[in-house]
Amino acid sequence: MLFFSYFKDLVGREVTVELKNDLAIRGTLHSVDQYLNIKLENTRVVDQDKYPHMLSVRNCFIRGSVVRYVQLPPEGVDVDLLHDATRREARGG
Repeated sequence: MLFFSYFKDLVGREVTVELKNDLAIRGTLHSVDQYLNIKLENTRVVDQDKYPHMLSVRNCFIRGSVVRYVQLPPEGVDVDLLHDATRREARGG
């Protein structure tokens, strides 16, 4: 639940989601659920030459099980908050 609560705080910010099939999609995070399924709006493909068929896609839903990485905006990362939450989860509370 650590990442779910963290991603909920990033709603409305721009993120890049890299999928396991090497497709990278950048867009505004609209929502995320407990399975880390992600809904993006105003999307665009990072490598448009490789995926020209994705140019017309503006909104997408990404199943959490196909996500390889989520690149966060640098200003959206609160390292101290992540460290504290990780320690609390490691202790079981």
